[in-house]
Amino acid sequence: MVPFAGYSMPVQYSNLSVGESHKWTREKASVFDVGHMVQHHLLGPSAPTLLELITPTAISALAPNHSTLACLLHPLTGGIVDDTVVTRLPSPPSSPSFYLVTNAACRAKDLAYLSSQIASLGPSAHLTHTVLASQGLIALQGPLSASILSSILPSDSPSLQTLYFGQCASLPLQLASGALSPPCLVSRGGYTGEDGFEISIPPEHTESITENLLRKNPETLRLAGLGARDSLRLEAGMCLYGHDLDDSTTPVEAGLAWIVPTARRASGGFHGAETILPQLKLKKDGGTGVARRRVGLVIEGAPAREGAEIVSDDGEALGKVTSGCPSPSLGTNIAMGYVRSGWHKAGTEVGVLVRGKRRAARVVRMPFVETRYVRPGGGTAPG
Repeated sequence: MVPFAGYSMPVQYSNLSVGESHKWTREKASVFDVGHMVQHHLLGPSAPTLLELITPTAISALAPNHSTLACLLHPLTGGIVDDTVVTRLPSPPSSPSFYLVTNAACRAKDLAYLSSQIASLGPSAHLTHTVLASQGLIALQGPLSASILSSILPSDSPSLQTLYFGQCASLPLQLASGALSPPCLVSRGGYTGEDGFEISIPPEHTESITENLLRKNPETLRLAGLGARDSLRLEAGMCLYGHDLDDSTTPVEAGLAWIVPTARRASGGFHGAETILPQLKLKKDGGTGVARRRVGLVIEGAPAREGAEIVSDDGEALGKVTSGCPSPSLGTNIAMGYVRSGWHKAGTEVGVLVRGKRRAARVVRMPFVETRYVRPGGGTAPG
């Protein structure tokens, strides 16, 4: 157990090593306790206005029971306050309702930010912001996740076969006693690159639902901790705030330009648009471009950790590693970091200084391991 964001969190469980837990998740399924994440509810006519101000997301185009990755942004600079998943919940048009999940390590900063941004809308704004302080949250991840979750769904539940990546549904789940819970928000997605579900659960039922999942699936499901979660997300090319993202980094620098849809590129109106929109175009096309970019790296020899310097053949500093580890799936050392623009193309040969020794490295496309999200069109498809 280790302290993390005010919680005591497991790095691993006694029945599997970190590497074994990682491979178990890739081959079968694991359940992660992610109740330390901060869950929010935004309700009211001014909620879309707020979200389209503080994120570059096209909230008006987000359908009920659909989610999208977004970034909370600083005014002017477009720096990332935090990354978040935004879900539009079913609600009357007169009172839009949204569910957000933000990072535990950013709790104090995010709450202060949201409070100030809500206040900036003025006294005429109609908006209620609630932090779901005691709500449970578990992540069921792995290729067998759907069959495992089905084991605690009532027989008359809608089929998970038509619930796709980025969609959610409110479903009752079977408790250890055999009784059914109140509806839980079941969102298809996660932080590992595998098929899976994140399940928001009333606090009094979190433990019972988790126990029932484990009890009914003893050959295919295991608990997993922070160690496997980190190596899985890195293989999937996913960022960890405070390491790969921070207040000084824009979505374009972070390789997240795709979170700014065409409609918002045309309309602007979000925090940092005056910085981000010019970054989307290269200088030769009339924009500003960016001076650095997030990249994936495959590294020979010893693994590179956060802070390791990325250099050219002649020792010129190009950037730094922000996350790195040995990849249990690939059997090689992987990392992500930021390099000077021009050195970011896949196949570029660079070096990484590991304990003072230069290690050969190559820029590669991410994800390192193909994602297996379930999308419309059939089956589990690479992302």
